[in-house]
Amino acid sequence: MSDIKRVYLFGGKTAEGDGSMKNLLGGKGANLAEMCKLEIPVPAGFTITTETCVEYYKNNMEYPAALKAEVDAALSKTEAIMNMKFGDKENPLLVSCRSGARSSMPGMMETVLNIGLCSETIPGLIKKTQNPRFVYDAYRRLIMMYSDVVMEKAENIEPEEGKGIRVQLDKMLHELKVKKGYKSDTDLTTEDLIQICDDFKKKIVDVLGKSFPDNAYEQLWGGIGAVFKSWNGKRAISYRRIEGIPDEWGTAVNVQAMVFGNMGDNSATGVAFSRNPATGEAKFYGEWLINAQGEDVVAGIRTPNPLNEATKNDQNKHLASLETAMPAVYAELDSIQKNLEKHFHDMQDIEFTIQDGKLWMLQCRVGKRTGLAALNMAMDMLHEGLIDEKTAVMRVAPVQLDELLHPILDPASEKAAKVIAKGLPAGPGGYVGTIVFTSEDPVEAAKEGRKVILVREETNPEDVEGMRAADGLLTARGGMTSHAALVARGWGKCCIVGCDALHIDLKTRKLTVAGKTYSEGDVFSLNGSKGLVYDSAISTMDASENPRFVEYMNIVDKYRVLGVRTNADTP
Repeated sequence: MSDIKRVYLFGGKTAEGDGSMKNLLGGKGANLAEMCKLEIPVPAGFTITTETCVEYYKNNMEYPAALKAEVDAALSKTEAIMNMKFGDKENPLLVSCRSGARSSMPGMMETVLNIGLCSETIPGLIKKTQNPRFVYDAYRRLIMMYSDVVMEKAENIEPEEGKGIRVQLDKMLHELKVKKGYKSDTDLTTEDLIQICDDFKKKIVDVLGKSFPDNAYEQLWGGIGAVFKSWNGKRAISYRRIEGIPDEWGTAVNVQAMVFGNMGDNSATGVAFSRNPATGEAKFYGEWLINAQGEDVVAGIRTPNPLNEATKNDQNKHLASLETAMPAVYAELDSIQKNLEKHFHDMQDIEFTIQDGKLWMLQCRVGKRTGLAALNMAMDMLHEGLIDEKTAVMRVAPVQLDELLHPILDPASEKAAKVIAKGLPAGPGGYVGTIVFTSEDPVEAAKEGRKVILVREETNPEDVEGMRAADGLLTARGGMTSHAALVARGWGKCCIVGCDALHIDLKTRKLTVAGKTYSEGDVFSLNGSKGLVYDSAISTMDASENPRFVEYMNIVDKYRVLGVRTNADTP
């Protein structure tokens, strides 16, 4: 068995794999390799194949004997490209462990960042960066993610609601901020962070009965195993069932050198799309946060800044865009996204980090989009000469056509109603239903045939069943690249995020907006195309009078080979 290649290197403008190897390297690994070959700046690393994941499960969750030597060899090549050494006292390399399935499963599997921080490497990194606050902030994040992903979830520990280790550590962090009167995580001082790291480690022993590992290699193998195990985690299985993704595919593991968006005000992180994923508008679109790590953008904990001036909206118009804050970096990013869209002939979803003024690309993939966006992009790309008619026809999935025919709020009836809150338009169309607050409620409602809107502070991957069963989604926090927005777009659900006027009290199951209180079962209407929320039932109308839809269907008629005849007794 030793002649099987299980590990593929990428970085330094070269790679052992390429974009055609999605089945073996997963979507993320294949695209990282492809970006390296396009000479795009990608932090070096290696991908452990999906076949190794399948082997791991067949082998009673034991690694194949030859894997360790292959990982060690790839790690030393990564060290050479990045000019740092993993676990080193003077010049330590830190890595991330991320999943990567053949088909994108946003937020359903695990990621661990900052692997390799321990008592051996912390002093060297502080000396090298001259930035102790950054080092302890990265360490705090590692402890939180590792205890949650590797020590709890991967070990199949199922705590009671609100008793999970991540929730408990988040609560400790929140309590410290309240006690010190801080508004944001960035207000924490070095001393605060050193103290909270110690408190976290004591809490982990109390809750999970074992210590957080103080060894770089133990952390690395813990991370690799946790990604493999997350393929069979509850969320991933639910998502695969909904999306029809086969269980036997397995996930790849991407181990990649860390670059840091949280090194100070010259560093940042962001997520972007080469076109607007909600409307299809042909404008470079995205969100970024200064002095942050990628999880901060996607988790919807802080409201992110807009990428450029052209796509600002009411919620974020007061925030600085990347275009004005770091014009040279923005110009480089803009040229990369154009290059990627041209190369892949499709809309790209990209993640990037700016470390100390230098841009690094962490991932690119074909972006999820709403039905309306799919239609608009297909027609625009056809007219731009990027794709041909046959490709344009295939770009709109049957479920997206169904979504295009979903109702919108009737403009006349909407005019007469009063807007109670505004958020970001993450999933288009109009929706009217009663409000509920937990992810179990929509599942029950669906069984009884009731239409509901799930209202949450922010959704997380644990809410996936409830999000699937709900007909509309409304969240108080998060941006257009948050978990709720990504999943809603993939499923064509009406969705509004980042609606900060909402105050939700889960204990009493009440919602307060501008001083008025609403209870579970009250009727709301959502305009997901504009991000408007109403507290009354607004009538809806058919959306199929769209002239682009008519143009698209005329092209479809040219290529279809199937005719359908039906008895139409009931219109």
